[in-house]
Amino acid sequence: MARIAQTLKNMPMGRFFLMPMRLYDASSYYGPKMKQLLLWLFQSREHTNHTYDLTELNLKYLPSMLALVTGSDVASMESYIQEAAENHALMDFVRRNARLKDLQTIDDTCRFGRRLGWYALVRHLRPKLVVETGVDKGLGSVLLCSALMKNAEMGYPGEYIGTDLNPAAGLLLRPPYSNFGKIVYGDSIESLRKIEQPIDIFINDSDHSAEYEYQEYLTVADRLSPDAIVLGDNSHRTDKLLQFSKERGRDFLFFKEEPINHWFPGCGIGISFKKHC
Repeated sequence: MARIAQTLKNMPMGRFFLMPMRLYDASSYYGPKMKQLLLWLFQSREHTNHTYDLTELNLKYLPSMLALVTGSDVASMESYIQEAAENHALMDFVRRNARLKDLQTIDDTCRFGRRLGWYALVRHLRPKLVVETGVDKGLGSVLLCSALMKNAEMGYPGEYIGTDLNPAAGLLLRPPYSNFGKIVYGDSIESLRKIEQPIDIFINDSDHSAEYEYQEYLTVADRLSPDAIVLGDNSHRTDKLLQFSKERGRDFLFFKEEPINHWFPGCGIGISFKKHC
């Protein structure tokens, strides 16, 4: 095949004759995505914040990156991710509540994707305060609160605060997970300004404009605890968390999601942190 392509390439009309071969090569990448898109159109109810599992290879990379960020070992990060993935009580809770009438834009499945990394960080760092801006249906909220619940069982209490402009957001955050957190409604930056206690983990996932994202980082800058970690859910689109990290003398890494059996290309986790020596 390579010899034929080389021969055709050198012919006057070679580029034209190579088009079917090139199209076949490209379709091997994008053809399966079109099939997944068609299945999703008929089988899924979601239209925002798509949910999916990560590929096996992607799940191998994630704990290694988290171990580097936290100064921990890979095995510990793997165990936390596995803990969340095997939390059947949490998964049943999400599936059950996804069937409620006011949550008809979420599938009655339980796929956390990159949020498993959020969970592992909360479990390892045992934060006193986790703040997430932009909670949408509250899938990340219940996962984070489930991590705080586990921490509390071990004697490390913590609190979750989610913010959202939409008063209908966060519908998944219900008892028992709402015992460990709450949703504050209104403009996220205004809500952040009212937080007085130090923030140990901050997750930006609200208005995805670059400038608003950057303003959130500036707002929480003086509210971060000394070893706080900042996570950017928009870092696959903007460099604002990288910019913030450079300005504040913090390190930055980015983890790119690889969804399995889904047309969506995935988002990622931007991580701003202070290196552990």
